[in-house]
Amino acid sequence: MKGLVEYIARALVDRPEAVELVITPSEDGALYELKVAPEDVGKVIGRDGRTVNALRTVLAAAVQKTGEKVRLEIFDDRRRAQLAQAQAAAVPPAQ
Repeated sequence: MKGLVEYIARALVDRPEAVELVITPSEDGALYELKVAPEDVGKVIGRDGRTVNALRTVLAAAVQKTGEKVRLEIFDDRRRAQLAQAQAAAVPPAQ
């Protein structure tokens, strides 16, 4: 399944060498975390999330035969950095 997700993601982005898929097993299945170049995040997500939802559907159909449960998330460094900055700004300084 890893090869399938990486293949599709590389076909969607401008920098295919930056595509990385990290699989983390969990008790209820596996988490597939797709990392792409910051400028390619929008291409993988698509308008209103249509592209990533289609990719999730393909992945779900591919693993259905094995009975495995998977979840696909897009790792967005920019979004996490913005959240960290917002949290840091919201915390009052220690006195």
